[in-house]
Formats: sequence, C-alpha cells, structure tokens
Amino acid sequence: MIYLSLVVSLCAIFFSFYLANQVKKISPGSKRIQTISGYIAEGAKAFLRREFEILAFVLIFLALILTFLFGLATGTTFLFGAFISALTGYIGMKIATQANGRCCNAAISSLSKAFGVAYKSGSVMGMSVVGFGLLGLLIVWLVFKDPNILVAYAFGASLVGLFLRVGGGIYTKSADVGADLVGKIEKGIPEDDLRNPAVIADAVGDNVGDIAGIGSDLFESYVSAISASIILGIYIFGEKGLILPILLASAGIISSIIGNLLVKIPEESSLKKDSFNFQEQTERVRNSMMKGQTAANVLMVVSAWVICYNFGSVKLFLAVLSGILAGVLIGEATKYYTSDKYKPVQEIVKASKGGASLNIIEGLSQGMFSVAIPAVGIAAAMILAFEFAGLYGIALSSLGILAVLGINLSSDCYGPIVDNAAGIAEMAKLPPEVRQRTDALDSVGNTTAATGKGFDIGSAGLAAMAWIATFFAVANIETVNLINPRVIGGIFVGAALSFLFCAITIRAVSKGAFSVVEEVRRQFKEIKGLMEGRARPDYSKCVDLTTKRALKEMILPGFLVIFIPLLTGFVFGLEMLGGLLVGALVSGFLLAIMMANAGGAWDNAKKYIESDESEERGSQAHRAAVVGDTVGDPMKDTAGPSLNILIKLIGEVSVIFVPLFLLFN
Repeated sequence: MIYLSLVVSLCAIFFSFYLANQVKKISPGSKRIQTISGYIAEGAKAFLRREFEILAFVLIFLALILTFLFGLATGTTFLFGAFISALTGYIGMKIATQANGRCCNAAISSLSKAFGVAYKSGSVMGMSVVGFGLLGLLIVWLVFKDPNILVAYAFGASLVGLFLRVGGGIYTKSADVGADLVGKIEKGIPEDDLRNPAVIADAVGDNVGDIAGIGSDLFESYVSAISASIILGIYIFGEKGLILPILLASAGIISSIIGNLLVKIPEESSLKKDSFNFQEQTERVRNSMMKGQTAANVLMVVSAWVICYNFGSVKLFLAVLSGILAGVLIGEATKYYTSDKYKPVQEIVKASKGGASLNIIEGLSQGMFSVAIPAVGIAAAMILAFEFAGLYGIALSSLGILAVLGINLSSDCYGPIVDNAAGIAEMAKLPPEVRQRTDALDSVGNTTAATGKGFDIGSAGLAAMAWIATFFAVANIETVNLINPRVIGGIFVGAALSFLFCAITIRAVSKGAFSVVEEVRRQFKEIKGLMEGRARPDYSKCVDLTTKRALKEMILPGFLVIFIPLLTGFVFGLEMLGGLLVGALVSGFLLAIMMANAGGAWDNAKKYIESDESEERGSQAHRAAVVGDTVGDPMKDTAGPSLNILIKLIGEVSVIFVPLFLLFN
C-alpha cells in the first residue's frame, strides 16, 4: 500500500509537469505583452529570492536547535519539509508568471483558449502540492519508520508557509492599496494603467501572495492533516493506522486528476467581436469548473467508502464524510456572502451610495453575519467525527476536507493568473473584446478565490483541531477541567494571540501602503509627462520598496507563533497550553472567516459598481466602494489567511515539544 501510494504521488507530480509543458508551448504573445509579463516575473523572482535568503537563516538556526534537543533525524526532517514546501511555492509562482501573458495572448483568439491556459497553470500548483506533499511524507516514513518524526516534516512546511503567506500577503496588499489610493482615488485612472508606478508591484503581489503564499499554506494544511491522522492512527491501531490516511490521500489525488481532466470549455464557445454575452460566458466557465469539482468529490466519497469498508469500519467513512460535507457547506456559505449575485454584496452596493462610512459599516456587518454557518458546520463536523471515531475521527475529517485539494487549489490559483492576464490586456492596450474575455474569466476567478479562502479556513480549522487532538493524545491528557484558572487563562491568551497577530499584519500593510502612496505621489509630481503618458515611471522602485517592507514586517509574527506556545508550555504547564491552543483555534477561525468574507464582499461590491454602465467612475458610490475595498484588502489577503497557519503551527510546535514540557512540569 505504501509503494502504491508512492506511485500515485509521482503520477501527480508527472501530471503537473505535463501541464506545465503544455502551457509553455503556447505563444507568449507580442513583444509588448512579453515585456510587461517579464517585469512581473522578475519582480516575483526577486521577492522570493530575498525572502528565501532570510528564511534560510531562520530554518538552519531552528534545525540546529531541533537536532540538539531531539536528534539529527528531527532536524533533517524539519529542513526537508521546509525545502519541499518552498519548492512547491516556487514552482507554482514560476508557472503563473509564465502563464499570465500567454493567457492574455490566448484571449485574443478566444475565451476557451485563454481559460485553458489559466486553468492548466493553476492545476500545476494544485497537483504539485498534493504530489510533493504525499511523496515527502512517505519518504520520511520509509527512512525513519517513526510517526513522531512526521511532526518535524509538517513543522518545516508550516514555517515556510507562514513566511510566504505573511510576507507575500504584506507585499501584495501594500502594493495594491497604495496603487488604488493614488491611481483610482486621487488621479482617477484605471486600475491597471501603466502610468501608475505601483501597477507592476501590484501584479507581482498576486503571484507571491496568492500563488506562492496560498500554495505553501495549503501544502502545510495537507501535510498536517495526513501527519496527524497517521500519528493518531498508529497510537490506536499500530502500524495498520498508517495505511488508511495514505490510501485516502492517494484516492484524493486520483479523483483530483480525473476532475481536472474534465474541466474544459469546447472551442465552439469562442467569442466573436459582436456576440459577447458576459453573463453567459462567465456561467459557462463556472459550470465547467463546477463539473470537475463535483466529479472529483463524488469519486472521493465513493473511494472513501470502499477504503473504509475494507478497513473494517463504516464509522471511519462517516468521519471522513463529515469533513467533506463541512468543506462543501463552508464553500457555499462563502459564495453566498461574497458573490454579487446575492443580497449581502448588493446591500453593500446600496450602502455605498451613502458614502464610504456606510460602505464599511455594512461590509463589517455582512462579514460578521457570515461567521455563523461555517462555525456551525465545523462544530458539527468535529462533534460527528468524534462520535464516530473519537479523536482519530477528527483527524480523518480534516483529511476529508483536504482530500481533493488537487482540484480545489487548481481553481483557487486560476484566479490570480486571469487577474494578471486582465491587467496585462489593459496595460498592453489590446482591443476591447480581449479585455471583455479576460474580465469574464476574472469575474469567475473572484468567486473561486473567495470560495477558496473559505475552503482554506475551514480546512485549517479542522487541521488545527487534528493537531490539538494529537497534542492531548501525546501528552496523555484525557480530560481538561474548565474551572481550572490556568486553562481559562490559556484560552484568553490564545484568543488574544489571534487578535495580536491580525493587528501586526494589518498594521504592516498600512505602513507598506503609506510608503507606496508617498512614492507614487512623488513620481507623478517629479517625472514630467508621466500623467500624460509621455514618460515611463520607475516600476522597480515600488517593487523594491514593498519587498523591503514585507520582509522586515514578517519577522515578528513568525517569532510570536513559536515563542508563545513554548513560553506557555515551559512556564505554565500543559493544561494552560491546551487552553491556549483551543482559544487560538476558536478566535482565529472566526476572525479569519469574518475578515475573508467581509473583504471579498467589499471587493465584489466595487467590481459590481465598476461594471454598472449607469454608474460613473469617480462617483460617490464608486469612491466609497474603492475605500471599502482597500480596507478589506489586508483583511482578506493578509491577516485572515495568515491566521490559517497560526492556528496550525502553534499545535505542531506544542506536539514536538511535549517531551520537554513533561520534563519541566
């Protein structure tokens, strides 16, 4: 079974390389398209290179500490997990920067060709994450045959995911907010206008934050879910407990490959200049992606039934199913609160006519409303999974929600690619019908990105609960007394940690955006002819500025995530640490949902107003919507996603150091 799973993981990797090769064969377009996409690619590479240089020192330092405390195997596995996570992030980012110009060029011919380029590129990241994630875990097991070593692999992946998510999120939103505040509000120019010095930095941010960052984030979730399931499975069933999680992961990979192959738009749907129907084409794209995701989920449910039945327990299947259903529920709830088809976004649009204050009040209200359904869904999944199979059931439910990550992440990464393609179409001054096609693709991408964030948060919540279950199992804690002041204190500290984490990351975006605003204003003032289009701005200055700010601001959040659980465990004991994990999970999950959905709703409210022909750009409603969108940007793309890693990483740190905590207590 292990070697069969190895073959499946290699199939996923080969499939991703095949898709990447298919994308590279497509024409990169005119010299102007290649020049613009080249600026974006160079900026993304420069950011990741500098981030990896800083990250290398942190990783080596921590690997030495882990080696000293727990042995060479732990330190080496930690570095291996970090390397694999960084590799998948880099692969996804590289193919995305190669695809955005090709997608734009393909849109000159037809929407179907452009969609094919974007979706295949997103699938490279999706299949790389599941292929490399499972392959790395199996290699670690075959080398060491020790389930506790798997935690070090997940820890290394988590740390890279944290820095890529936080650093990339700070970068992308600093550039995005800064570009919008000066370009849209002060100068009244379009979002993707080459006269704006921050426009290239904004496009770079889509790749380093929403591709490399989210890839590493979900790589870590995927690895966490499988690792926690294996560790608890071996505690309960012995080595037999290893087989079920890796078979479920393998079935998910096969289901994702089949689902991805079904996602395509027939060539006869290509658009002609005089026959464009925006709503019809976006619906066609959305239905195609839904067909692949539905097929993958159905195949996964059937496969899980067969595997669990042969494993000897239908209850284990029901635990897996609870996770799958929770993921579907959260995705649908997110779609309702962030799509312009439904009432929440339309209420924000209506409020925008009264100004920015009402826009922000309504957006916050809708974000808070949106927490209820996901909270009930996750609570139900945890309770049902526990009833079916105890703590092991909770770990399996987290694996269930992530089983078809290969196709879910493909749809998620599709969004930033078509967003860049739409921007390049505007910058390259291509015919209006090209921008119509890329905008149709981007409209679907906005929905998949918002839904993807809900899925990310839901999977993070269950994965974090799996680590909490693992922590209590490894620490041999069967019950916790909620009247114990240390437990209550731990819950308070954990809850506060999520707020502190958000405050640091949002403030970092504020500082970064202010620096960008000052630089963009300076260039418009000092470069003669820039506003008239007779001079070229200094794009590299904004890219360099946001890079330095992001790298500087990502250090403190990374330090807190490791330091706080260690301090709590060594000084105050395991019961307070357990309370801290629970407090961080509850507050972090709810905050992440609220911020992601409020931010997504603000974003789509702005886009709805901009697509309304009766609403002029620069009107009060449009200006209010732009302000709301800039408020939501750091919430949905920096602070919210960063909480996903926070709630998982503190659990991993706690599990690794349990033996030392027991010595000190």
